[in-house]
Amino acid sequence: MDRSNPISSALALDFGRILGLGEDDFTLGEFGDGAERINLEGKTVIPGLVDAHIHLEQYALVLEHINCETATREECLQKVAEKATESKPGEWILGHGWNQNDWEEGYGYAPDLDRAAPDNPVFLSAKSLHAAWVNSAALKLARISPATDDPPGGRFSRDESGSPDGLLFETAIQVVQGIIPEPSLEEVCRAVMGAQRELWRMGLTGCHDFDRRRCFQALQILRERGKLGLRVLKSIPVEDLTYAVSLGLRSGFGDDMLRVGNIKIFADGALGPRTAAMLQPYEGEPANRGILLVDSEGLYETGREAVGQGFGLAVHAIGDRANHEVLLGLERLGEYEKSLPGGAGGGRSEKVRHRIEHVQVLHPEDVNRLAELGVVASMQPIHALSDFMAADRYWGGRSRYAYGWKSQLEAGSVLAFGSDAPVEAPDPFLGLYSAVTRRRLDGTPGPAGWYSEQRISIQEAVAGYTLGAAYAAGMEDRLGKLAPGCLADLVVLDRDPFNCPPEELLEVQPLRTMVGGEWVYTR
Repeated sequence: MDRSNPISSALALDFGRILGLGEDDFTLGEFGDGAERINLEGKTVIPGLVDAHIHLEQYALVLEHINCETATREECLQKVAEKATESKPGEWILGHGWNQNDWEEGYGYAPDLDRAAPDNPVFLSAKSLHAAWVNSAALKLARISPATDDPPGGRFSRDESGSPDGLLFETAIQVVQGIIPEPSLEEVCRAVMGAQRELWRMGLTGCHDFDRRRCFQALQILRERGKLGLRVLKSIPVEDLTYAVSLGLRSGFGDDMLRVGNIKIFADGALGPRTAAMLQPYEGEPANRGILLVDSEGLYETGREAVGQGFGLAVHAIGDRANHEVLLGLERLGEYEKSLPGGAGGGRSEKVRHRIEHVQVLHPEDVNRLAELGVVASMQPIHALSDFMAADRYWGGRSRYAYGWKSQLEAGSVLAFGSDAPVEAPDPFLGLYSAVTRRRLDGTPGPAGWYSEQRISIQEAVAGYTLGAAYAAGMEDRLGKLAPGCLADLVVLDRDPFNCPPEELLEVQPLRTMVGGEWVYTR
């Protein structure tokens, strides 16, 4: 991925960094007989891949929960029933991954879970993480009744009588989630270590994490113990901005293993529960334009506090209205930033970049705006495969401007690719396949893919997981490519993804993964 030296056949490294690249005999000539030689027998080596948007703690814990990503609602309920037979009465049953858009039966409700688990409270988060499905026991423990008001920015779904029916949207999720016994910090540490092994196996050497305080604590503990083997850029939720500022933290604080990222702000909901903020109503729902959680003025006011103390913003925006408001706010914020003194006196470093997370659908007039404002497009290719049927159903013709990776590249934006795990699987090769083909694994919607004009090349897609992710983290001087002086993070593959049919991207297997000059995974 080094434009000045795109292909080499030998690489030398020491002290966790790359010393040089050349042809087969250059290591002996440059470094003498004392160099250890590892013959990879012609295998392909690429820079370590980075997931630029993951919820690391949630992904780690979900590996231990029920997988609710099933073909039918009944299959999901059967899994809950099986878990109930293994659980003590009163013990919480947790799961993740359901998507009512994939179920012919549609949404499930509390009575369905009551029958599956009559003696246990149940909490199942939706694939989008913007909705949850609970049973009556969970509603009772959370003291949610017909008289309970909807929380700001959220909604309790209700039946015809006005009673909560077991579906929770947006901030309403936290009302139940907040009473579930939390795992201990040590349990989170163990879960993250397990997730780390899974990510190494997939060829990932780093990630940009969007979970909260407890995950940050676990990462720091693992770093202290010498057990953190992923390079993590750690975002800070906007509700903790005041505390971060009072401590004197800034984006970029830390080291090459664990460093502070941007301030995370939510501008809207998601497509799945139809809470993404739209300029025009959802198809067939004339009263629904989603939920806007922050407008341009609110973003500007929060952004002033953040950038004045050296923080960049990472703003979740899915709907075209949410993206429009965010871009307006960032434009105004950019003007404010020009008035700030640089360096330690205030203002963010030039290597701290604002970014929009997801950028799922844009108004045509906003397509070029990220590039014009220098905002990173942090996108997740696999979302297009999961969401295209729902996008066509609820956004209609607006979907032409959805998941527009090619449009962003042509406009001059930097793409940083991730998965949003556990919303989606974090396998980067599934993400590469999605970006290159825009087809589901079963071939739908056809050979050309969904809005085929938005497909990108394998070179451009790999850049999203390497060069783009490094740029978004302000680490492009030492990550994202194999070049002298860069950190020795790399992946050995069983085939060359740049010269294989797109369908074979799903079959690519990492054989070895290296972080900082150390092999952390060998197949």
